[in-house]
Amino acid sequence: MTKKLLQGKDYIGVGGGVLIVNDDGDVLLMKRGKDVRNESGWWSKPGGGVKFGETAIEAMEREMKEELNIEIEITGYLPHTDHIIEDENQHWASFNFIAHITKGEPKNMEPDKCDAVKWFELDHLPKKITQTTREPIENYITKKYITL
Repeated sequence: MTKKLLQGKDYIGVGGGVLIVNDDGDVLLMKRGKDVRNESGWWSKPGGGVKFGETAIEAMEREMKEELNIEIEITGYLPHTDHIIEDENQHWASFNFIAHITKGEPKNMEPDKCDAVKWFELDHLPKKITQTTREPIENYITKKYITL
C-alpha cells in the first residue's frame, strides 16, 4: 500500500492568497476553523493550494469562488511568503495577490474550514494573524507590490 503524499508536509506546498481590499481600504479576512491544514483559530486572507496545471492566478480566482462565492479582479502582486510552520512540520511557498470584488457578496461557503468572514480596517486588525497574511498586509501598507 502506497502512502498518499501530502502537499506542505511531504513536499513543499505551493499556495497563495488574496488580499481583498474594498473601496474604504478595509481587508477581508477569514478565521480558520478546526478542519484546516494548519493554523486553526488564526485569521488569514482567503486562498489555498495551486493544483497541477493551473496558474497561481487561476488558483486564486477558483479559491475565491469556492470559499466566498465571489469573483475578483487581481490588481497587484505582493512579495511571496516562505511559510515554514515548524510546530506543524509544514512548508509552503505562498503567492500573494491584491484584488477587489467584481461580483457577489462574500459568504462563508466552507463552514467546516472557516469560522468567520469579516472586513477589517488596516489599523484595527485581529491579533492572531497568519504569517501569510501579516507579511502581505505590511507590504501593502508600505506599497511594496507590483500593480498588474
